[in-house]
Amino acid sequence: MIQKLGQRFARLVTNLVVRWPASWGLFRGLMRAQFDKLAPVWDRGRDPSGFAGLEQALGSIHGEIRSALDVGTGTGEAALAVLRRWPNARVLGIDLSEPMVEEARRKAPSDADVEFRVGDAAKVDMPDGAFDLVTAANMIPFFDELARVLEPRGYLVVAFSIGAATPIFVAPERLRAELARRGFVEFAEFSSGRSTALLARKR
Repeated sequence: MIQKLGQRFARLVTNLVVRWPASWGLFRGLMRAQFDKLAPVWDRGRDPSGFAGLEQALGSIHGEIRSALDVGTGTGEAALAVLRRWPNARVLGIDLSEPMVEEARRKAPSDADVEFRVGDAAKVDMPDGAFDLVTAANMIPFFDELARVLEPRGYLVVAFSIGAATPIFVAPERLRAELARRGFVEFAEFSSGRSTALLARKR
């Protein structure tokens, strides 16, 4: 029952923040507390195939990725998927929840240029155009900030582990519309099992 309430709360917050981004300040602390509690068991409850759609999207990107940001990184699975595909990339994962970040750090390869830090995806502490790839898996998309930190012609991947059943979920039609308004083009959708992903490129 408590888990169901948490999932409904996450969906409610997602819908509100996508519509009114300024409302995020009202929910930030509650969302952080929820994920702080989930961090120790997060990976155990995750479907191993949940990032298959994201992997497909990454596989369709041509050329080398030099720098990547994973927002709402959780325990780091999406960031590590990027690193597996581009071992020489500089990868940064940020998440509101310090316990989640600690879990991600434990899994990070010691010989890779990957960093996990506490941070808010609504206001990323990085300069404009700092990355040529940004990923957001099971994460509220802060569209203006995603566009800001991505360099021109850079790639964005927004993914959901169990598609429309993911507690934090935005329909692909809404994603396309919001991203198109911010100059994104070359949309492509991917799915594997229940997992889905949308790939777009900044004009």
